[in-house]
Amino acid sequence: MLLANIRRFQEVARQFGARPLHRRPGKPPGRLTHPCCCVKKGLETHMRPIWKGSISFGLVYIPVAVYSATREEKISFRQLRSSDLSPIRYKKVAEADSKEVPADQIVKGFEYERGRYVVLKDKDFEKVRIESTHSIDITDFVGLEQVDPKFFYRPYFLEPQKGGEKAYAVLHKALSGTGKIGIAKVVISNREHLAAVKPDGLFLILELMHFASEILSTEVLKNGSATAVTDKELKMAQALVESMSDSWEPEKYRDEYRTALMEIIEQKAQHKEIATKAPAAPAPTNVVDLVKVLQESLNRTESLRQKRSAARPTGRRSTSALVKQRRRAGALG
Repeated sequence: MLLANIRRFQEVARQFGARPLHRRPGKPPGRLTHPCCCVKKGLETHMRPIWKGSISFGLVYIPVAVYSATREEKISFRQLRSSDLSPIRYKKVAEADSKEVPADQIVKGFEYERGRYVVLKDKDFEKVRIESTHSIDITDFVGLEQVDPKFFYRPYFLEPQKGGEKAYAVLHKALSGTGKIGIAKVVISNREHLAAVKPDGLFLILELMHFASEILSTEVLKNGSATAVTDKELKMAQALVESMSDSWEPEKYRDEYRTALMEIIEQKAQHKEIATKAPAAPAPTNVVDLVKVLQESLNRTESLRQKRSAARPTGRRSTSALVKQRRRAGALG
């Protein structure tokens, strides 16, 4: 029964793990915040729109609904008192006298000098009216290849609403055909964000972006790829890359740490002894023997591929496989 509850909790936790955007009661329409967007009905969860508004560019307005496109799968723990496993509660207390402060007596303040604050109330935030508060306002269209991937960090699905299907489809096809993305502004949790509107399959996605001032410079880092390498080292490394190349299958990459941790939780729930496995520490690569290490890595990869091939039904080798073999042979020669 306990394990069944754990597994049931895991499934619900997966659905509720992400902290997507949604509209809080009393907030202006189009303002996005971050509590959960799922409605729980029994063991099932149903996605509901996080926010409804519009995409605007030029004189075009497309009504859309925003849905979370990702979820964070993590294991959460409660802090407990060790003597009786009583959960630890957190109280908001004032620094001046350590007294607990009720929620209705807490205000927001900006510290402009050490120990000196400017207090802002809800009506002060409402006075900040910018165009992107109530819409996804596209200001420019740029080539996707021009944008450094570091700028993108959180995607959301966009679904057309009644009356906007035609314009939505036109925008989707226009972006898909030109390789462009829309650069937009949108307000989330009282903060203006840079964002991109991109085609993704049959739908558009809204992907939040960093502003240029938020991207750190690599000048603070040392070394990098300026170190000289020999032709043989480069050819061996390229051969290893080719031998390990495969098609992109995101489903085959799993969170092994989370899986192993859940196994330990289940074993402890059954009061079982847990065997300690000491992981083997990888040996640091010796720069002097880099070619040797690359060669050993290549041999190991080839051996693993041969074992996989032996386990599969025999058939005619593909042209791409033959090309890879010839490239590796040339690099080794």
